[in-house]
Amino acid sequence: SQSSAFTLLFASLFGSLINLPLFQVRSDPPSPSQLPPLGRFWRMPQLEYTGHTVVALNVGGGVIPAAFSFYLLSHNPVTVAQALTGIGIVALVSYLFSRPIPGLGIGMPILVAPVCAALAAILINSQQSAPLAYISGTMGVLVGADLLHLKDIRRLGAPIAAIGGAGTFDGIFITGIVAVLLA
Repeated sequence: SQSSAFTLLFASLFGSLINLPLFQVRSDPPSPSQLPPLGRFWRMPQLEYTGHTVVALNVGGGVIPAAFSFYLLSHNPVTVAQALTGIGIVALVSYLFSRPIPGLGIGMPILVAPVCAALAAILINSQQSAPLAYISGTMGVLVGADLLHLKDIRRLGAPIAAIGGAGTFDGIFITGIVAVLLA
């Protein structure tokens, strides 16, 4: 329903402010030339680098999309095989297009994952393309951009690296919305 969609939207946005710490890894400091330039209008709060990176799970970009994907999978005629195929396709594309950004996190072009998820969903199950696009897009970005890049965390020199947060939250959030609209 429309009210459920708004609830999901606001829960994701509010949840993006919450990171649940999972573990900590020793990391290399970024050189000053590697740090991304900040725009005039965007000021990010800077945490002090301590030689360690806390790996966390973002509620709005990780927990809520995963929970909603499981809900969609259990309440729509989408098979687990179809969902895993879509997630696999989007994860591969997300992995190939995402890059570690020293001092910040993992980033990727914003429209690659939503278009890939929508196309994969239409090809896999055109009758259920909207829920399949959401599942494939959000979970594929989580797996491909975040989980498969966990090995790069040590080189980022960021004080915190949130699965589903920072650089990929917008990718996950936009992917969920745009993939459903395109499908």
